[in-house]
Amino acid sequence: MARIAIIGVGAIGGVIASLLQHAGHELVLCVRRPLAQLTVETPDGPISVRATILSDPASAPAVDWVMVATKAYDAAAAATWLQRLRAEGAPVAVLQNGVEHRARFAPYVPMVSILPVVVDCPAERQSPERVRQRGAMHLKAADGELGRAFVELFTGSQADAAVVSDFVTVAWRKLCHNAAGVLPALLLQPSGVMRSEAIGETAMQIVRECIAVGRAEGATLEDDVAEAVLRAYRAVPADGINSLHADRQAGRPMEIDARNGVIVRLGKKHGIPTPCNQMAVALLEAMAQPNLKA
Repeated sequence: MARIAIIGVGAIGGVIASLLQHAGHELVLCVRRPLAQLTVETPDGPISVRATILSDPASAPAVDWVMVATKAYDAAAAATWLQRLRAEGAPVAVLQNGVEHRARFAPYVPMVSILPVVVDCPAERQSPERVRQRGAMHLKAADGELGRAFVELFTGSQADAAVVSDFVTVAWRKLCHNAAGVLPALLLQPSGVMRSEAIGETAMQIVRECIAVGRAEGATLEDDVAEAVLRAYRAVPADGINSLHADRQAGRPMEIDARNGVIVRLGKKHGIPTPCNQMAVALLEAMAQPNLKA
């Protein structure tokens, strides 16, 4: 049994907590605001998570592992927990969107102690104390000693956890999927909107830009990834809401840069045009600032 801290208990952090509890570990949940309890509605029924819940980094104990499940833009806030949690050198698994896992935490943690992880799990935070898990949790960690130790933590749980030799490709493939999710967020409509022919074609254009930039960054992405992404969106329940959509709808900060802005930034670096992503980023950023004046 390991003592594991989870920083950020939203949809993904909540599901991770329920899985690690099932695997027999001791949990410390690090949250911004105190929680009375945490319930995860899994496909197999509700799980009440038993954990030490902390809202003050100064009270954090040393742990064996730290898992960061905050939004990508919250790296600096997550880092306030790390000094005490890592008092004995605990590794940090970064379970965030995007392709810059290590870069975000390099200012706070030695690179050798950072493990990037790609997460794929349909889940929604219905309230601060309740998470709904709609499907299986898939975790892919960069291969190596840390990656294998991370996977071992989920033994006995329902998680599909594995190490991958080509993490760059896996991360960019996930980004292709996330990038297309900007459209439901812009339209404030659930996933069913992707079944529209015009919206579907626009989604594939967004993904094709991501493919081009990802290849320039070293990812191996086939030409048909765009079609595969659209099929995946059309296969999920029509009422599904992705995290970008949920954040915009609730008036919270959004992971615009980690999901689409990074494609624009790295596209400029490689001289690759990304007009669809650039427009999506500009629109979302403007919508996040309703009083923006020319």
